[in-house]
Parts: sequence; C-alpha cells; structure tokens
Amino acid sequence: MATIPEVMAIGWGYVQAGEWSRAEEVYRQVLAANPCVAQAWYLLGAVSQTRGKLDEAVASYRQALRLVPDFAEVCNNLALALQQQGQRAEAMALLRRAIQVKPDYADAYSNLGNALQDQGELDEAIACYLRAIHHQPDFADAHSNLGHALRARGQFAEAVACYDHALRLRPDHPEVHLSRALAWLQMGDFARGWAEHEWRLKCPKTAPPPIPRPAWDGSPLDGRAILLYAEHGLGDALQFVRYAPLVQERGGRVIVACRRPLVRLLATCRGVEQVITEGETLTEFDVYALFMALPGLFRTTLANIPAQVPYLTPDPAAVAGWRGALGPAAECKIGIAWQGNPEFGRDHHRSFRLAQLEPLARLEGVRLYSLQVGVGRDQLAEVAGRFPMTDLGDRLVDFMDTAAVVTNLDLVIAPDTAVAHLAGALGVPVWLALPFACDWRWLADRDDSPWYPTMRLFRQERWGDWDEVFQRMAGELRRRQ
Repeated sequence: MATIPEVMAIGWGYVQAGEWSRAEEVYRQVLAANPCVAQAWYLLGAVSQTRGKLDEAVASYRQALRLVPDFAEVCNNLALALQQQGQRAEAMALLRRAIQVKPDYADAYSNLGNALQDQGELDEAIACYLRAIHHQPDFADAHSNLGHALRARGQFAEAVACYDHALRLRPDHPEVHLSRALAWLQMGDFARGWAEHEWRLKCPKTAPPPIPRPAWDGSPLDGRAILLYAEHGLGDALQFVRYAPLVQERGGRVIVACRRPLVRLLATCRGVEQVITEGETLTEFDVYALFMALPGLFRTTLANIPAQVPYLTPDPAAVAGWRGALGPAAECKIGIAWQGNPEFGRDHHRSFRLAQLEPLARLEGVRLYSLQVGVGRDQLAEVAGRFPMTDLGDRLVDFMDTAAVVTNLDLVIAPDTAVAHLAGALGVPVWLALPFACDWRWLADRDDSPWYPTMRLFRQERWGDWDEVFQRMAGELRRRQ
C-alpha cells in the first residue's frame, strides 16, 4: 500500500501535467484517509482555484490554515481567492501575514502591491513591488505590476520602462505586451500602440473566438464581403463602428457581427450593409477584421481620428415620440447612468453610486432621466424621495431605444460605459466621469476627447473621490444657467 507521501507525489505529478480532475481525486483520497494533512488541503485548494471553483478553494485553504496557521503559501493563495470574491480587507490582512511569516516571499509582496494598488495606495504598492523585485530580480510579473502602478500615477514613460524590463525576462508574455500597448496608446503614441495591441489576441481573457476566414490586411477589397467583428464590450463596438464607412470606401461589402442590444442601431451606420447577432450562423464573407484592429489598419493617429458625428441614427418616429414625453422644453434635461457591467474587472473603479448625483439633481431647472438598464437599477430605491428623477430604464429594450431618448436630451452624464459612447456617437453633449486611473482611450491631462467632439472629461483629482467630481459638474451647470 502506498504511503501518503507517495500518493501526494502522484497528485503533484497530475498537477504538473495539468490533469486537474485526477489531481483533485488524489488529494481527496489522501484527506479521506487522514484529514489532518495540511499540504493536501492546500493543494486541493490550489486545484479548485485553478478550475475556477472559488468557494471550494476558500474552504480548503481555510481548513489548511486551521491545521497550520502560519502556512504562508496558503495565506497568499487564499488572499487571491478572496480578492476575486470582493473580500479585499481580509485578503490584504492575509498577504501581510504571509510576508510576516516569510519575509522574502516575493509573490506575496507582489500580490500585496496589487491589493494596495486596487485601493489607490500607489506609493505603498510601488514599495511592495520593489521589495518583490529585491527578493526575486527576475520576477517578470512584479516588474509588470510596478509598471501598472506607475501608469496609474501618470508616469507613462517609467511604466513602459518596467514593461520593457519584464519583456526582457519573458519576451513572449502577452499580457505585458498588451499593457505596454495600452501605455503607448494613452501617451498618444498610436504608431507603436496599435501594432503592440495585437498581442491581445494571445491573451486568454481578450482573445476572440476563431473566425474561419483570413484576416483583412487593409488592402483594397474590390467588392469582397468583409465581416467586422465587435470583439469586446458594447462601448467598444459603439466607438469603433465609425470605421465601417472607411472599410466600404476600400471596396468592402460590410457585415457587422455584434451583441443583440446593438443590432438595430449599428445597422444605421453609413457603410454597413448587414448586421448579425454575435453567435448566429455567419453569412458568406471573404475576409474579416476585428473592431479593435481597425485603427491600426487605417494608421490612425491623434490627428486623423475619424471623428465626424453623428455616425449613428436613431429611429425618427421614436425620436419624435420621446420629444413629447420628456417634459417641458424649458427644463435642462440630463440623462444619467452610473453603473457599468460588474463583470468588468475594474468596474468598481469606473462606476459610482446614483446617490452621488444629488448635487446635480438639486439644481433649479434641471431634470434627471435615468438611462440605467439592468444592473444598478436597485439603487433607484435608495434615492426615492431624496431628489426628483424620471426612470426610463424599464422602457429601453435596446440601444436604438436609448438613442431615441438621448437625441432629445440636453446632456448625458455617465461613467466610462456604453451610454457615454452612445451619446458621443450621436453628437449629443456628454460629460464623462472618469476615475483617477482611467482607460487608455481618454489619454492623459486633457478634458476633451479626440474621439468624440461633444464630450467633456471630468477626471477624479483624488483616487476614489467622486463627490468632488459631481460638485465640479454642478458648479459648471450652475454657471451655464
């Protein structure tokens, strides 16, 4: 009969081979024979975590810590699982404990830096990354994470230097290449940024599904059918469908594949011949291009962004219907949204609470109209009776409906979500509320956007401080009245 160490070795072999179900089976056998083997609980947790079974992973790690309270690796892994579940305070405490137990634990320093960066504690995060690099100079991810923190602080050249260092250590690290691309794009260095951005195709989280045709290289299409595939979020599709007319000018018969809420609206873009819903059986086409590849294919720079708006057109009958439904013309009608898709990793930074818009709602002559659909509408109950607002969300089926409303508004105020892109694409004035460390497309140190002529950017001056942003907006509205 094999001993527990021998069985554990078998399980480890399965782990190294990526045979997760077999590894799990082995560790459960060990624990059935002896539930006091902390290493088996630890490795069972690691297998569950790798397979995305976070609740099971957390339970296994907690059991390991009951047996060995100072198990540094368990503290580190449990912290990562808890962060994914939004339990950030306990995660940070566990990482500090791991470092206390094992002062040269480079992984824990780097992970603590990530947790601190997520809270906006950039100086302390940078110190953690430097400690990780001190203990493990060839730690590519720590160099990359240091780059993220410097980029969040607006030190783009220094961030790129960190990404360069990480890539010297791991030349084929796709996530680091993508990070460097985003830094270059935010710096306005589009020539290098678009080319490097193609590394997203090798990142598991951003790679699109395979498309059974050749990728378009930008050459004349001579009447061939081309599929433009909206690979990322709704806002990305609204932003980059602007390239459809340019594709048509190169001789393409343009078919767009996008998510269902966008189908009717994107069909109104000049140059689009047909729109299909993502996942439907594709019609015949000759080549394809991903939406995010189009700026590079057209050699887009800050000087030649195709920014003629509007490039989308809502249904005229719906526009006319909403014109009479939105109240007196004398009011300043402001459409609002506040919550993005929570599945987006940094949504807790870009989204804010509905209640924080109260300074705007209390201005005389201003009327707020909620454009929020789906997630986030639960917050309506929190402000009921506190300030006036008209909720339209349950009447908006898709973005064509929302576009008809937005066209009748004087202003839209939103976080970095699809509603802001929609208003910009329609040529409607839009004020975009941005977190301290924002997305690449809004560049740095400017309050306008070369992508959307009617957009104004209101950036956080301090990490997480939305109240100051909306007080500033309220002041600006007051001056305009």
